[in-house]
Amino acid sequence: MWDKGNGKVKNNFMALDYPGGKWCSLLESEENELHELEKQIAAISAETKETERQIYQKDAAIENSRLQCGSLESQIKSLYTENVKLKFDIEMAQEDFEERMIKYKTYYAKIKAHKDSLGEIESQWSFMIELCEKRDLVKKLKTMKEELIQDLQNPEGNQMTQVQEDISKLKNEIITVKESIIEKTCFLEEEKRRHEKLTKEIEVQHKRYYAILKRLHCQVNKLQSNRRQWQWNIQQLEKTAAELRKCVGMKE
Repeated sequence: MWDKGNGKVKNNFMALDYPGGKWCSLLESEENELHELEKQIAAISAETKETERQIYQKDAAIENSRLQCGSLESQIKSLYTENVKLKFDIEMAQEDFEERMIKYKTYYAKIKAHKDSLGEIESQWSFMIELCEKRDLVKKLKTMKEELIQDLQNPEGNQMTQVQEDISKLKNEIITVKESIIEKTCFLEEEKRRHEKLTKEIEVQHKRYYAILKRLHCQVNKLQSNRRQWQWNIQQLEKTAAELRKCVGMKE
């Protein structure tokens, strides 16, 4: 049997004087049990290593979380300090604003009092002048009113005639503008048709020029090929001529 205390197999053979067959059977059973226990030990060891690996990962995650918490605490402290500073600045700005408002109200009250005093002084010497001017203006407006009433009551009055002339002018201008719009619309339509025609002609020319260019490319390629062939033929002829010269020289 397996002893958990010392990790060894404990022999529980009750008697050493078993016959040979029983001894072998018992030994084989113990060996099988030992093999099975070794497999269990290996599985437990692998599971222990996996558990240790998970524990290490958990420890690393905990350490990372702790560092993040420390960083967040530092950020919180920094934000708190900045918040306190901003609060202090706001309070100072509020106090400065209140002081400026008090000074502004005092200055505004002084200006208003000065303006009121100036108004009273001006009213004392300019009141009569303004009154005379307003009386003259009222008389003038009354005269204009009477003239307008007379013109409106008379169909051939100056105002009615002027209004009718203005209406006629406006009608003529509207007719002129409409004719101009129609003329420009026709011109634009004509230009549009001309543009479409030119566009089609340009497309046709592009296709034609593309075909010509393609044909010229083919001709150039053919000429280059012929040129290479001629150069090769010339080289062969030069070699033949050189060999012939060599043969002629040897015969001489």
